Amino acid sequence: TLLPRPDEIFVRMIHDFTQSGLFWDVWASVRRVIVGMAIGIVLAVPAGFLLAWYPRLGAIFQPVISGFRSIPPIALSPLVIVYLGIGEVARGSILVYASFFTCLIVIYESVSAIEEIYIRAARVLGATEFEIFRKVVIPLVIPNLFVAIRLSLGGCWATLVAAELLAAERGPGAVNQNAGNYFIIPDIYVGLVCIGAIALFMDACIRKVMSVVVSWQERVVR
Repeated sequence: TLLPRPDEIFVRMIHDFTQSGLFWDVWASVRRVIVGMAIGIVLAVPAGFLLAWYPRLGAIFQPVISGFRSIPPIALSPLVIVYLGIGEVARGSILVYASFFTCLIVIYESVSAIEEIYIRAARVLGATEFEIFRKVVIPLVIPNLFVAIRLSLGGCWATLVAAELLAAERGPGAVNQNAGNYFIIPDIYVGLVCIGAIALFMDACIRKVMSVVVSWQERVVR
């Protein structure tokens, strides 16, 4: 009785989409993830470049980044409620936090791992610092940027349920919370299936864009 059959979950999902407004719950979560992930990535990319390009600056902030990176976003919920309340800004800030540090670490390590021989070769050929950045560093980092986006997407969806626990009225996380309160087991599975399916679709879209943008990159064929 505690494990509904797949057909029961499917029927319940159709009912929730047509009768209970599940579409708007899904749309609310997708909007939160996209906005939170976008803000986090926009902030993390230049920060990662600066910290990796200037080693002294990176050495100063590395302990701070590692410390904050170790704090799970859900642990910040009480402070977020105190300082930002329980509105959309509060929920979005948790997603930004999850996206920012995930992307920052990837970009920082990607720029730091660029082989010195490429930089020296560009300087020997007379390239300016801006040309080195534009024609050497950015092309080498772009593949890892897509990796950072995919990891940020996964981190945001993993954090979404915690974010929607902050008195959210819409979203699969809120659906799961309400279903758990009233012991409606099929609705819990519906929320989980929606989160997994949407995250899978968004990740597939990112991988498709990545295959086009970095089509020049050689890949090992096994």
